[in-house]
Amino acid sequence: MHSTTRQKEILKAVRHKGLCTILELADQFSVSDETIRRDVKPMVSAGLVEKVHGGIVIPDEGHEPPFQYRMVENHEAKQRIGFELSKIIQSGDSLILDTGSTTAIAAHALQEHSNLLVVTNSVETARALATRNGNRVYIAGGELRADDAAAFGPSAIAFIKQFDVKYAVLSLGGVDPVKGLMVDHLEEAEFSRTVMEQAQKTIVVVDQSKFNRSRLVKVAPLDVIDVLITDGEPDPDLAACLRNAEVEVIVTG
Repeated sequence: MHSTTRQKEILKAVRHKGLCTILELADQFSVSDETIRRDVKPMVSAGLVEKVHGGIVIPDEGHEPPFQYRMVENHEAKQRIGFELSKIIQSGDSLILDTGSTTAIAAHALQEHSNLLVVTNSVETARALATRNGNRVYIAGGELRADDAAAFGPSAIAFIKQFDVKYAVLSLGGVDPVKGLMVDHLEEAEFSRTVMEQAQKTIVVVDQSKFNRSRLVKVAPLDVIDVLITDGEPDPDLAACLRNAEVEVIVTG
């Protein structure tokens, strides 16, 4: 098994068990302790796992890993989510995309569309769509965050409020059955709420790792979502809440 594949499986194991020892992982993957330590080292640096005495755990849920690592994590799942999004968005549509890693990856799935009107606060998303097929791309101004090159704050909010679009496409930090949509920062929550207010329909794009994950700041209840695109079935409790909120759930193949 290649190191990258093993790292993905290690992450799944830690998420499932909560704590995995180096010895357990070495036994599970039939490799040496030293091989597991080499696999784990970049995962720790990326913020995907945290070293504790005797093993590794998932870091404090209050903070997400850096943006560039989120772009790599679950990349194939996010590409499939983008493919499903591309079936909904049609050439000539207008949409606002936020700065989540899933949104940024999904934007690449829209590159064959034409004449889109795209509004975003993300340099990554703007770069993916700005020079394609007659698209018009508008990017919110303000100070860019060092982590993800995204603009937040009053100027970004004021900019977004100028537009009336068909779709809001959001990628959030958590989808909780009770608390609803959640993110890590107040400015992200305010931006997401504004984006939804300016759109006729709200599409949430998240991989299943975001299910039942509580973050620091509540954005909105589940019933603000029109369509949820994800890569795995929600558990029964979350599925029931989404159904009661009349959310259309699309699970990728």
